[in-house]
Amino acid sequence: MIRKNTIKERLKNGENVIGTFVKSTDVTTVEILGLCGYDFIVVDNEHTIMNKETLTNILRVCDSTDMMSMVRIREVNEAQVRQALDTGAMGIMVPMTSTKEEVENVVKYSKYAPEGVRGYSASHRAAAYGFMNATEYAEISNRETMVACYCETKGAVDNIDEILAVPGLDIIFIGPFDLSQALGVTGNPGHKIVQDAIDMVTKKARAAGKAVGTIAADPASAKALFDRGIQYVCMSSDINMIAQLGQQYMKEFKG
Repeated sequence: MIRKNTIKERLKNGENVIGTFVKSTDVTTVEILGLCGYDFIVVDNEHTIMNKETLTNILRVCDSTDMMSMVRIREVNEAQVRQALDTGAMGIMVPMTSTKEEVENVVKYSKYAPEGVRGYSASHRAAAYGFMNATEYAEISNRETMVACYCETKGAVDNIDEILAVPGLDIIFIGPFDLSQALGVTGNPGHKIVQDAIDMVTKKARAAGKAVGTIAADPASAKALFDRGIQYVCMSSDINMIAQLGQQYMKEFKG
């Protein structure tokens, strides 16, 4: 059964939210993240190998906590959007979107009529396997589902005004490393040209009533991003946190 999307509500109220990427396939990790107090997770179905059964179990465990769940799919693809949402994700994140038309399609694929063209079923997990009222389910899903599209290409930067005008887009998510590549300074997201683009997109997004998201390597970076007006921050990932803490422990142990 669809939960109230507290992240969507908090972003609309101007609040900041902190989450992390989930790249491993161990549901125990997700449960631990929920106990740690993260606001949301983004299940990475773009850069990882994760089957549909694993995705379902991760979302199921997430629903047992206070965290909201987002799924990063691989591309603007109607079937991938539908499957992620039917499985029970509270929202989707779509990489490499560069045009108004692409973002419009993501929104349409995410919403039932009259707001979109999402293929309808009321017997899947998101609809409590048919136990929800069919009409109410569609209305609740349209209201609670959150849509995030990436700004990580030169096209997205150039078309940002048109993209931000798309109804139903909740978050514009900046991918700094891909953006560095798109702007000719590959692997250097701290370069002035990239940081200027981030500031420009953030300013325009906030003026358009859209939330802005991006990634942070650590708590200090996350706080700095909040200070810049970026509300939706993915801090590190489950794998990176395990690797960093494990490395730190061994370094301290070996003295």
